[in-house]
Amino acid sequence: MIQKVCNTTCSVDKSFPPTLESQAMSVSQQVSEFFNFSVDKFPLSFPDNQRTSWYGLQRSDTSEQVGSPVSSRYLPHTTDDVVAMVEAAETAFDGQAAVKCCWNEGHYVIVQPSIDQRLAVYGTKDNVFPRLVIRAGYDGKAYSGSLCLYRDACKNLAMMRKVSGVNVSIRHTGNLRCKMDSLISTMSKLKDSWSNLTAVVQHMESKTVVLADFLNEMYPVPTDSGRSQTEHKNRTEAIVNRLINERYKTGRPALEKTVSSWEMYNAIQGYSQWDRRRNGTKDVLKRAIMSWSDPSVIKAESLLVG
Repeated sequence: MIQKVCNTTCSVDKSFPPTLESQAMSVSQQVSEFFNFSVDKFPLSFPDNQRTSWYGLQRSDTSEQVGSPVSSRYLPHTTDDVVAMVEAAETAFDGQAAVKCCWNEGHYVIVQPSIDQRLAVYGTKDNVFPRLVIRAGYDGKAYSGSLCLYRDACKNLAMMRKVSGVNVSIRHTGNLRCKMDSLISTMSKLKDSWSNLTAVVQHMESKTVVLADFLNEMYPVPTDSGRSQTEHKNRTEAIVNRLINERYKTGRPALEKTVSSWEMYNAIQGYSQWDRRRNGTKDVLKRAIMSWSDPSVIKAESLLVG
């Protein structure tokens, strides 16, 4: 059953607020209820009803198309496969987990492990928490598990690519429930990588960059005038304002010429997750997912982590 995820020693972490309804349901039940549909495979035809060698995928509840055409050999995974991965994650994290589900051309489940693993980066006001993200898409790629960072000060949910052991692939095979031992072992490896991730965070906090120079390297000033210049100015102001606000929230001194690599990364990742235009996308988890593949966020990590 779900464990209560907030207590008096960590009341600031509101990202997964437990409700009376969720506390009465197991993690498996929550995932099954959210993804209460199937993705089915149907043959595709030409206009004259002549069969092709390709198949399309369709959600059973909304009839919307999912992903791209697939071959006859493709076997769509089921909600039970996703539940099996989540149960393995819950077991690997000592049975103390809360979940948040999201559909984005595939199944996303964010698992909150025990809050005892939180890290105080700067004093006690800059807390970072682990988040395990399970992704099962319909794009022909392997399922994946990633250990992400949730930063309480800015509510950023960040996925780092350059840290050892925080990303794993899970082979796309039928009936994952028959492979629970292997799944639990994989999720345990992700749990153990939290020490790698926190070491990188602490290293980033100890390094500084010159704010203006780094922003110029990240976003060169446009040579043309007009809209590009305006967008560049607005983006710079938004990132700087994030730094100012987050310094205040975490008890740091007023903004100066230099900032820590940790602050700089979060300001850019936060801009991508919260401030950048996303075609009207308001869903918090979808915005976080989109920010993970943002070239600017990837570039910032490469420059700041190395």
